Amino acid sequence: MKPVHVVGGGLAGSEAAWALASATVPVVLHEMRPIVKTDAHHTEKFAELVCSNSFRSDDWRGNAVGLLHEEMRRLDSLVMASAAPAQVPAGSALAVDRDVFSNAVTTALENHPLITIERGEVKSLEALLTSEAEKVIFATGPLTSPALADSIRNLTGEDSLAFFDAIAPIVHADSIDFDIAWKQSRYDKEGPGGDKAAYVNCPMDEAQYTAFIAALNSGAKTEFKEWEKNTPYFEGCLPIEVMAERGPETLRFGPMKPVGLMDARVGKRPHAVVQLRQDNKLGTLFNIVGFQTKLKYGAQEEIFRMIPGLQNARFARLGGIHRNTFLNSPKLLDGTLRLRAEPRVRFAGQVTGVEGYVESAAMGMMAGRFAAAERLGRPIEAPPATTAFGALIAHVSGGHVSDGKNSFQPMNVNFGLFPEIAAPTHGPDGKKLKGEDRGRAKKLALAERALTDLQAWQHSNAA
Repeated sequence: MKPVHVVGGGLAGSEAAWALASATVPVVLHEMRPIVKTDAHHTEKFAELVCSNSFRSDDWRGNAVGLLHEEMRRLDSLVMASAAPAQVPAGSALAVDRDVFSNAVTTALENHPLITIERGEVKSLEALLTSEAEKVIFATGPLTSPALADSIRNLTGEDSLAFFDAIAPIVHADSIDFDIAWKQSRYDKEGPGGDKAAYVNCPMDEAQYTAFIAALNSGAKTEFKEWEKNTPYFEGCLPIEVMAERGPETLRFGPMKPVGLMDARVGKRPHAVVQLRQDNKLGTLFNIVGFQTKLKYGAQEEIFRMIPGLQNARFARLGGIHRNTFLNSPKLLDGTLRLRAEPRVRFAGQVTGVEGYVESAAMGMMAGRFAAAERLGRPIEAPPATTAFGALIAHVSGGHVSDGKNSFQPMNVNFGLFPEIAAPTHGPDGKKLKGEDRGRAKKLALAERALTDLQAWQHSNAA
């Protein structure tokens, strides 16, 4: 059996290689370190954690990333298995000793008889595709080497790869206060389906706007890392705080312009408006339009909750601008992470449009499982969208609502990506659930459904 080539030895590549080898498919795992170094890595180890040492919440009953942990464990994840002996105290979060963790991953990969490790830079994906039988999983992450990035462009198209990540905050729809906010498209312009209320609008009077601009100017900002500093801002995705620095009226003539909108509560146009646009097909998530930012996370939560209608906002993702590499995956990838234009190539990890260690590793697992099934001649489908795995795959392969301008952006796993479920109204004791108790019960219902559906998917795709 010819091997599947996995390019990149980070979290996604490590999981992809492990999934393939565990399914008895031989693997060649390519990693350019230490022959070619990156600006972020410090060792040649596999799955090196270059930022935080945390995999975030480990609570599967009440947190989407904790649910993803549990799903990964049930599919024999190498990352989760290696995290267990490396765990350090971190409350309800799963945090690890970086060295112990990456050493465990590296040892497992090096000792597996079906995994061959090749150190050195892969400069061309085309070169790996030496025959119709050859398969490649690309998992090099955000620090892809220039030569390989050029090769990917050749396969995907010049505009399909972004190198500057512009991320606006995303809020859960059920945390927007519609006693203040309202739905309306600017000038009541109809959308493709005749909808004249495609946007959520949060109004500000002059005093609120002035206070908001002052908060943006004084808010704590994150500095660019050294290897990000040469990446220029694009005028089309300037951070809101940079626009605010250009003058107090800049935002009011930019993303916060009120023209074409009417606040029915007061019967007039607001002084300024913050708009939110639906971010997923389920309508459970909305992004704040034009609010790319380098404000620190704590400052974002404090300042953005100054927006009328968002005073109780729950954020599925906070904003940011940083150098990144990711595909316009809904256009380019199918439901098993194959490149539509070249089905012998799969993509995995952060490059597919997920954010976070765990999400990247999970996509590596899926790419490895899909490639193994294909190599062994077994049919396989993506996990259902009711699972954390399936929700992420649905997001990158078509769950994002496009505005026609390649607006797809990376996303952490969150319950807003899952299909809706009826929230329980009463607890086990028969008492009516209210407020936070009902929210917790709904998350538990989503998690229990996910694990049930994952088990059914495992059985239907068993060898």
